[in-house]
Amino acid sequence: MKILDFLIDPIIGIQNWIISLLTKWGVAQEWQTTILYLIGAAILGTGALLVTLVLIWAERKIIGRLQDRYGPNRVGPWGIIQPIADMLKIFIKEHIIPDDVDPVPYHLAPIISVASVLLVWAIVPFSNTVKGSDLNVALLFLLGVSGLGELGVIFAGWGSNNKYSLLAAFRASAQMISYEIPMAISLLIVVILSGSMSIGDIVYSQKIAYLFYLPLAAFIYFVANIAENGRAPFDLAEAESEIVAGFNMEYSGLKFGMFYVADFLRAFTTSVIFASIFLGGWRGPGAEQYPILGFIYLLIKSVVIWFIGVWIRGSMPRYRIDQMMAITWKFLTPLAFSLLIVVAFVQKLIQNLSFWVQLPVMLIINIGLFIAGFAILKKFTKQKESLVVSSPERVLAQPNNPFHPSETGG
Repeated sequence: MKILDFLIDPIIGIQNWIISLLTKWGVAQEWQTTILYLIGAAILGTGALLVTLVLIWAERKIIGRLQDRYGPNRVGPWGIIQPIADMLKIFIKEHIIPDDVDPVPYHLAPIISVASVLLVWAIVPFSNTVKGSDLNVALLFLLGVSGLGELGVIFAGWGSNNKYSLLAAFRASAQMISYEIPMAISLLIVVILSGSMSIGDIVYSQKIAYLFYLPLAAFIYFVANIAENGRAPFDLAEAESEIVAGFNMEYSGLKFGMFYVADFLRAFTTSVIFASIFLGGWRGPGAEQYPILGFIYLLIKSVVIWFIGVWIRGSMPRYRIDQMMAITWKFLTPLAFSLLIVVAFVQKLIQNLSFWVQLPVMLIINIGLFIAGFAILKKFTKQKESLVVSSPERVLAQPNNPFHPSETGG
């Protein structure tokens, strides 16, 4: 029976075993709590970093298949040991530090980039019994930690003493800040419905996943997350063909590896957050009676969202910088504000009605705003006329070609 209880909720079983062990050793209650938090943080951080190895292999393999390539297939069966080989290579590569760098921001940048991702895992509810820190302002914490990632980008560009890195950092930070606005608004819509900023409470409030209740908010949050993470088709933060690899071009060895790890881990971390906020997190059949099922449900939902992001990355071309900024300022942000106002007003009107009446009303509102937004965008988007050069002699359209002056002397 004890073995069965352990299998139903292994994390709580291990926690109870550690508490009993510390009690036998005479450790005070306050120190037991501190030790448990330290052990949990160490396991969670180490596990997240180790999962990155699997994510790197899986993403390279999936994108390879999407683009009619094999992907990693040499080191180990199906190339599964390739990430380990890459990790060892990064560990032994030489650390090259350019002259005249600003040492404090230069060395802090990769640490901040990884830390900003790992900190998010502290607020993830993995099941109804296992959660890191059940903050009542978890969404504010999420937005604040996201700002740390932007700080890491700015530090990397500023500290590198390289004009290309600095320009790339400015562009990346502008992109991240711009897409944080619609992302924050979509989270505010969820707060209105759930009545809490705690992710645990948001998960509990989902009788049906908010993806079906607020599909437009979920869409805005998903797109904004891809853009804030700097992944294709919004990967202008590291557009190699344009800005020589971006803000991290002056990094090598393990420091570059930390940026690399942060990129892949952030993609999966945001998928876990999306699954918790819009897909019910750990909720599912039998999850409250058998907490291990809640963890499995959360994992499956997160992997599905992560796969969609990888699918988009391997399929879509990169946007231009003007297109990327227009998407957020001319479409996502106005659409998010409109949805916020309408949902707040309608929710107040129908809050006393049955849930199964509220559901179709909210669904119709979301679909209607989505269609209206696209219609308005299409109406006011002006097609740019392509300039046609009239003759081979007239290379420049305006002003007159300075290399071949006109007969009138222009």
